[in-house]
Amino acid sequence: MAQQTERYEDTQLYKVRHSAAHVMAQAVLELFPDGKVTIGPPVENGFYYDFDLPRNLTPEDLQQIEKRMRQIVQGKHEFKKTVISADEARKIFADQPYKLELIEGLEQGGLDEYGNPLDGPPDISIYQHDTFTDLCRGPHVATTKEIKQDAFKLMNVAGAYWRGDEKNKMLQRIYGTAWESKKELEDYLHQLEEAKKRDHRKLGRELEIFIFDDEVGPGLPLWLPNGTVMVDELEALAKEMETNAGYSRVKTPHLTKEDLFIRSGHLPYYAESMYPPMELEGVKYYVKPMNCPMHHKIFSSKGRSYRDLPVRLAEYGTCYRYEKSGELFGLMRVRSMQMNDAHIYCSEEQFEQEFMGVIDLYKKYFDLFGIDKYVMRLSLHGKAGLGKKYVDNERLWVKTEDMVRRAMDNGGVPYVEVIDEAAFYGPKIDVQIWSAIGKEFTLATNQVDFAVPERFDLKFTNREGVDEIPLCIHRAPLSTHERMVGFLLEHYAGNFPVWISPEQVRVISITDAQNDYVEQLAKELRGNGIRASADVSAQRMNAKIRQAQLMKVPYMLVVGDNEMQAGQVSLRVRDGSQQNNIPLAEFVARVKDKIARRAGEL
Repeated sequence: MAQQTERYEDTQLYKVRHSAAHVMAQAVLELFPDGKVTIGPPVENGFYYDFDLPRNLTPEDLQQIEKRMRQIVQGKHEFKKTVISADEARKIFADQPYKLELIEGLEQGGLDEYGNPLDGPPDISIYQHDTFTDLCRGPHVATTKEIKQDAFKLMNVAGAYWRGDEKNKMLQRIYGTAWESKKELEDYLHQLEEAKKRDHRKLGRELEIFIFDDEVGPGLPLWLPNGTVMVDELEALAKEMETNAGYSRVKTPHLTKEDLFIRSGHLPYYAESMYPPMELEGVKYYVKPMNCPMHHKIFSSKGRSYRDLPVRLAEYGTCYRYEKSGELFGLMRVRSMQMNDAHIYCSEEQFEQEFMGVIDLYKKYFDLFGIDKYVMRLSLHGKAGLGKKYVDNERLWVKTEDMVRRAMDNGGVPYVEVIDEAAFYGPKIDVQIWSAIGKEFTLATNQVDFAVPERFDLKFTNREGVDEIPLCIHRAPLSTHERMVGFLLEHYAGNFPVWISPEQVRVISITDAQNDYVEQLAKELRGNGIRASADVSAQRMNAKIRQAQLMKVPYMLVVGDNEMQAGQVSLRVRDGSQQNNIPLAEFVARVKDKIARRAGEL
């Protein structure tokens, strides 16, 4: 059954952070009386507030703002809510143009103060504490006393476009964090320090995994040789797992005619995330943001019987999405992505088995990568979005959401439900995972499509000889190469299991006298399917070992005259352990076994 989880918005922590954002805004306006305020919501792990200020903020400003916040908190000011009319709101915020714009949206209905759709008629409410008044729905703590002085901290300042639109003015966004205790804050700050060390963008450069280049374009990663090894290993893993699970692999082009996306219904929903079309001979072409429509074409390329189902089509297809510049983030948010995509076409009777087969595949990957904390999130539609954000068929929404619930319940898989987060064509299971240091990632997805198969006239002949529309399951257990490699970099801090390490063994000579033998050993290792290199540089042995450690190579084989004469090697493992005088054949067998098993340990 679905787990009953408390909504973040209903927690005391949410109220503390929301209230801290208001206190921060008060402190900022006291420092800049002519400043203009916009919105200040709680977010994961903290809060932010966007400001239009007469100058750029400095680190010293943040210190001063934080100091003033502590003084305000000491005042034990009450947070008072008042519901007012639009005219009253306009008078209160007469010198705040961003608030006036929000009031207009509230008055017209449809959008809240954060620009999000409303389900019903809006109330215009304000919250007041001390000298500060904000247009706000709440909730807040009762008084500022509940914001503990030693449990919050201002973190940094970043640029942010008003309402996330690049056409609007760039604002200054102050990020802060707030917790219910000093220890929670200290634990969070410690985790942040660990996360900095593991930042995939930093490690990606240091370990020569990927780069971005301005001449190529933002959000378009270039995989270096080391990164390409990881990509190839992930794809080999997927091919092996999917072959064993009965998938057939396909290949589709990078672009297609506009008509395909009009037919699929993607254009009305995804146009803003797609690159603009190119026109040739009067025909518009788009680079593809997803593989689905082309897989549908492959399914419909011949007649299908119920005996042929399920049909499982898999592809690591490259897709392109025009993410906003401000939302690009290393490998986690890119514009070019290679997706671990597949589409399963099945009958209604086969749905539960196929859907849970995908969930089981998730679990196998989680075991392999040592992911022991994850949440399956059932993302449902929101009724207010029917015909806009979602396909307008309430009956099929309810039916397919119940089918997913039943499958998960029968499979004994815990999950949580989230409203208004579905795909436009059906409900889905989104998978949230946590890395070794507790950092959360959105990785995999398992989606139900009840709408698009009919648009493509997909059908199969059932046992009664009648044409029937199949259900389609979209799934991507390994996400994209980009996001998966980014996650693995941070999860392992670059200390990858040997099977996916770009360089598995480095053979190191002590003096030039062993160089030829070291080259020969590296060649022999490569002949055994082990990624090995030889370091025959003029550096001293300790410097060579240090360089291999910096590149996080799992195994270093040190060879001097004694090892060369005996046909042995001295092994130094990345974890610091050592073993001398090992026969080469014994070492090769050990490494090949770990690679074959995709072992996590060295």
